[in-house]
Amino acid sequence: MGQDKATLEFHGRPLISHALNILKRAGLPVSIAGDRPDLKNFASVVDDFGSTQGPLGGICGALQVTSVTMAIFIPVDLPLLPSSLLRVMQEIAQVTGHSVVVPSVNGYVQTFPAVLNRAVLPALQAELEAGRGGCYSAFHVAAEALGQQVHVVRTELLLQAGRVEHAGGLPAARWFFNINSAADLQRVQAFKHGKPVQLA
Repeated sequence: MGQDKATLEFHGRPLISHALNILKRAGLPVSIAGDRPDLKNFASVVDDFGSTQGPLGGICGALQVTSVTMAIFIPVDLPLLPSSLLRVMQEIAQVTGHSVVVPSVNGYVQTFPAVLNRAVLPALQAELEAGRGGCYSAFHVAAEALGQQVHVVRTELLLQAGRVEHAGGLPAARWFFNINSAADLQRVQAFKHGKPVQLA
């Protein structure tokens, strides 16, 4: 991006603000995972213990200090996620007992949002310490360590059942559009005033 994603402006507000609001609208308490004291004015910040392994370090740090059994993680660069998806994923994790729950769309499994049980922490830390910082592969290792599989929620089925929706009517495939470049930001900025536009 050439600049910090968290403070990048999207529709007049930094991306970190959008991410926190998605969680809040889902009725969830919020905190920011990672060594980011500059963001403490937005929400409480959870230390990633000096990890340089990217998001997995932040996830491990958050799971170490949280008092809840399950935590939901989203990145700052998915501003189009609907809160209803997070609520339903949390419900599915509670009902099924799965320790790792992630969504899929059009047959493609997404790494985030992810619902994680604190029980996955030892395996995630082991992956981190071994220099394997990839979140998706670590999720699979952690689930297998608990005798489970990663539980994949098909977003299309949730839509058909009327359990999730996007306030602006955006198709589900676009909910997971992440911002990795200035061109990506321009494409996502095209979505305005709650009206879906062609982003392809």
